[in-house]
Amino acid sequence: MVGVSIVGNIDFASVAIWGFWIFFAVLIFYLQTENMREGYPLEDDEGKPAANQGPFPLPKAKTWMLPHGRGERTVPDMQPEGRDLALAKSDMAQGAPFVPTGDPMADGVGPASWAPRRDVPELDGKGHPKVVPMKGDAHFKVSAGYDPRGLKVVSGDKQVVGEVSDMWIDEPEQLVRYLEYTLEDGSTRLVPIQLAKVTRANFMGGRNPYVQIRSLKAAHFSGVPKIASGDQITMLEEEKVCAYYGGGTLYSVGDQAG
Repeated sequence: MVGVSIVGNIDFASVAIWGFWIFFAVLIFYLQTENMREGYPLEDDEGKPAANQGPFPLPKAKTWMLPHGRGERTVPDMQPEGRDLALAKSDMAQGAPFVPTGDPMADGVGPASWAPRRDVPELDGKGHPKVVPMKGDAHFKVSAGYDPRGLKVVSGDKQVVGEVSDMWIDEPEQLVRYLEYTLEDGSTRLVPIQLAKVTRANFMGGRNPYVQIRSLKAAHFSGVPKIASGDQITMLEEEKVCAYYGGGTLYSVGDQAG
């Protein structure tokens, strides 16, 4: 019929822009709440529920089936971490720093802190442990540079503490993750490859190559966390091993590292 409009005075440009803003707001709300599945509810410095939990509510719990038969995982699980840390507040004021009350490297606090990951090996896409010793894998060999196996291990205070006995590799990534070394008592430890340096610097009157670990003094190597198995390392063990060396940069060697 002439002169009659089906849509009347609707401004479709206005409808489109308002529809976009509403959709964008819903998307932000969804993404933020999904981001709160781990690490929430928030806790204060003393491990108690924080007074301010933020403007967004926690999402409803959701359960995932883990691959390779490793069970289920529900998040958020509403469970506190539950670790009793050897720390004490340096002052009563809110936000005051905490100070270690024991051996910070053994207690896992400060730069030596670690996250409570699952005590199972990290797996590749086929369900096999990712990080394995090279001695148990004939597919890998050293094709360039120094082969560190057999080299002496020297501490941050210039003491020989052991000898490199093997390399641990990340098979899917095809790179070295850890060096394994044997201490004088016959026990073995791992060091992250990033914190070990193969060098020819003049040492003990010679120019022979050796492996230097600057973040620990000789007395602290016996305290490096051991791993339970000789052919695999769990995610929790990786956390503790890496944290020990990281903490040594401050607590063990400090400003004398050179």
